[in-house]
Amino acid sequence: MTPDDARIAAEIRALLAARASDASICPSEVARRLYPVQAWRNAMPGVRRVAQALSADGAIRITQGDAVRDPGAAISGPIRLRRGPRWPDDPPTR
Repeated sequence: MTPDDARIAAEIRALLAARASDASICPSEVARRLYPVQAWRNAMPGVRRVAQALSADGAIRITQGDAVRDPGAAISGPIRLRRGPRWPDDPPTR
């Protein structure tokens, strides 16, 4: 991970940790918090790429509407980020 990727991942985790366990965030929230007013839109591909990596690890889930998206697939259109099955604060499931 590049320093920017690590920063994006940390912000995704921080925003999700600050919300209810069943809440979601928009990737644009991450970009708007990390990048200047005019640059956040240019940061969106990086935020989505990092979200896909976190989703592949199970830390988060990417959703569109009610559907959970495959992190390995090309994803276009509006998405939401949610805590995943391997979210660090959740107890392990059996």
